[in-house]
Amino acid sequence: MMTSVDTDLIRVLGDPLRLQIVTLLARETLCTTHLVEETGARQTNLSNHLKVLREVGVVETEPCGRFTYYRLKPDVIEALAGQFAALAETARANADTKRACP
Repeated sequence: MMTSVDTDLIRVLGDPLRLQIVTLLARETLCTTHLVEETGARQTNLSNHLKVLREVGVVETEPCGRFTYYRLKPDVIEALAGQFAALAETARANADTKRACP
């Protein structure tokens, strides 16, 4: 069964810009400047989305001089994928199970 933390993560990743950020960070660790260039989003908007991603534990930060780099935490994504895989397996196993109507 999925917990409220998992549903928060799904909700957070449901935003198109956040999903784009996560996709970019899967390829490489980037700073805010890189993410602004790649997404075309305004820096303040991007920073707000990065804050949300940090709060749910999807990304972590690494200070580097006056810049902050962002890195995807693959274990979090992998755990969520595992939960979806388990859900799919449960659906397969119970495909023929049907509750009778009253």
